Amino acid sequence: MKKVAAPLKLELAQYRSLAAFAQFASDLDKATRDQLTRGEKLSEVIKQPQYQPVPLERQVAILFIATKGLLDDIPTPRVRDFETQFTRFLDGEQAEIMRKIAKTKTLDDDTAAALEAAANDFRKTFLA
Repeated sequence: MKKVAAPLKLELAQYRSLAAFAQFASDLDKATRDQLTRGEKLSEVIKQPQYQPVPLERQVAILFIATKGLLDDIPTPRVRDFETQFTRFLDGEQAEIMRKIAKTKTLDDDTAAALEAAANDFRKTFLA
């Protein structure tokens, strides 16, 4: 979880400072707009429904793909729907990835690569 959360803290801090600045700026460059978009997605992903804790392996999976930028092209209002369907997809078709994260409590390079590939496969069907 620490490996996944480290870039999350930095990106959210940058997003908050840019969001405050962007209120006063009319022309933003592409990099700034992209960073604001990613910050919106990350802010949406870290929300959890009250009294419904999310298992660690699901948190790791969704935070990993969010920090990798795989949610950047998902419209912000659909991020919650994507997260729900993606975790259902992982639990069903890619259960080995979730079991490995739950068992080892780490995200090694092989598991990260498998998770990224699964996210890319799912994104194709979700965006279609």
